Amino acid sequence: MKKYIYLLLLITLSFISLGQTNNKDCDKDINDPRGKMKPWDEGAWETGQYRNVFLEAGYKQEDIDARLAKAYYDIFKGPERVYFEVEDSMAYLSDLKNHDVRTEGMSYGMMVAVQLNKKDVFDRLWRWAKKYMQHQGGPRDAYFAWSVKPKTGKHNSEGSASDGELYFITDLLFASNRWGNETGINYYAEARRILDAMWSKDGTGKQTNVINVEQKKITFVPDSSGYNWTDPSYFLPAFFEVWAEYANDGHEQFYRDCADTARVFLHRACSSPTGLNPDIAEFNGAPRSFRRFRAAFRFDSWRVPMNIAMDYSWFAKDKQWQQDYCKRIQNFLFCRGIDTFEDQYNVDGTLPDWILPAGGYQTLRHSLGFVATTAAASIMGTQAKSWKFVDAVWNAKLEPYKDGYFDPYYDGLLYLFSLMHLSGNYRIITPEMQGK
Repeated sequence: MKKYIYLLLLITLSFISLGQTNNKDCDKDINDPRGKMKPWDEGAWETGQYRNVFLEAGYKQEDIDARLAKAYYDIFKGPERVYFEVEDSMAYLSDLKNHDVRTEGMSYGMMVAVQLNKKDVFDRLWRWAKKYMQHQGGPRDAYFAWSVKPKTGKHNSEGSASDGELYFITDLLFASNRWGNETGINYYAEARRILDAMWSKDGTGKQTNVINVEQKKITFVPDSSGYNWTDPSYFLPAFFEVWAEYANDGHEQFYRDCADTARVFLHRACSSPTGLNPDIAEFNGAPRSFRRFRAAFRFDSWRVPMNIAMDYSWFAKDKQWQQDYCKRIQNFLFCRGIDTFEDQYNVDGTLPDWILPAGGYQTLRHSLGFVATTAAASIMGTQAKSWKFVDAVWNAKLEPYKDGYFDPYYDGLLYLFSLMHLSGNYRIITPEMQGK
């Protein structure tokens, strides 16, 4: 009888500990024949070099190239693609599970295209975004409706999500550097139009700067309702460094200050021992409740590890903290199970009482998009454990889950971004790369 009581106690304790992170072994590294991962000390802005982490992990270059090509094919050309060409010269990239086109996806697609030197795809996406999403005149002039209907372009919402504008501007500056401005689209002029309009917003019609000028932090939305709080996944210090170099609009020092401020903000938002951040936050990094939603680590939050890794790869200005961040979040997730860690948490690592649904499903899962971004974090990894996250995304597949849920849009784009980062194909596009 005592044995059965003891077993029952063990089972009970295992359930009580579900979602907890108090296992001291979580912080221990593992043995791997590849040894500890060694991040580079300087960023690509200084060296002009980008790590091919897959090659370092032991994968063959021809296999790496094939893996990247297949991911691009699946998203942009395959039978389950999310990219659709329309009319003669336009295309959109759709969030199929939500039946809309979002500035998020359009700007991500443009970033993929400029990184991989696919000018026709870039131009098609930009023409569609400009025609159907960008406001022409009025208080919102030059900003974008964040969600529109795929075939008609009818606006589901007139308002903007600040990360869309952030990406569009960076995409266009990169396109100007890569292809010049004399090939049908003046990319630099289009980027400046958004930037100049951003600086002209004075509260008329409740429209504001994309950046809270006093705080030097990106807003949740560029209007009075979201000007004083934010989404940590919008913080891309590397993009502000790019603006400081290539926008040439007279705000160079301000953008450099925004990059530094973004890094400090991420310290606060990701201060938990788990490294997890809330999906919405106050400007001091604290979780913010929004309507009926309690802030937690959810879908938007997945992007943060990759955003920090990008900043490390490109500029490496916050190396010590970024390496520590990678160790904390990868330790936590490794302890949850490299093949099983969930995709939503409270920032302390416990599982949330309420699960944010997606595509008609409301369940925790081991999501490809999150597997991808945590693998990208290995760019700044210092442990042998980081190799396992690289192996995990290498072995992952963009395919339906066992319950039928399938997201080639968000899962797919984050997966593709991760492959680009880890193969050295997500770069600062400089004027020296024009024609290459």
